[in-house]
Amino acid sequence: MADHQEASVTLPSDAASVPAARRFVADLLTEWGLPGEADLADTVRLIVSELATNAVQHTFGRSPTFTVDVRLERDERLRVGVTDSHPRWPRRLPAAVQQDNGRGMVIIRSLTAECGGRVSVTPTEEGGKTVWIALPWTVPVQS
Repeated sequence: MADHQEASVTLPSDAASVPAARRFVADLLTEWGLPGEADLADTVRLIVSELATNAVQHTFGRSPTFTVDVRLERDERLRVGVTDSHPRWPRRLPAAVQQDNGRGMVIIRSLTAECGGRVSVTPTEEGGKTVWIALPWTVPVQS
């Protein structure tokens, strides 16, 4: 496998794009050797769903599209980023706040930490941001 592989897709900021983003990443991970039933594959699919949902719901129409970037670095680290053009960065809600939504970043941070990874947010040149997760790449050994 190459030292570095990457792929990206840009989708409309629409709820219908969330499953498309999830499918894009799932297909890519399978192509790169991660079985679809692997725990890491499930975790990444859920994280991508949350990131894409955030890009659709929390940009308030100010980001007509979002981009999903997936990078595999030296078969050691998987990085997934979702970029939108809204300038507001994700916020952590206080635990006491009673809401039906707004917990996406809590879920993302928790799942990422469970896998030994980390979450970061970087600004884009256009004034938006990319929310990145970085996870150790663990492919189960085939018997």
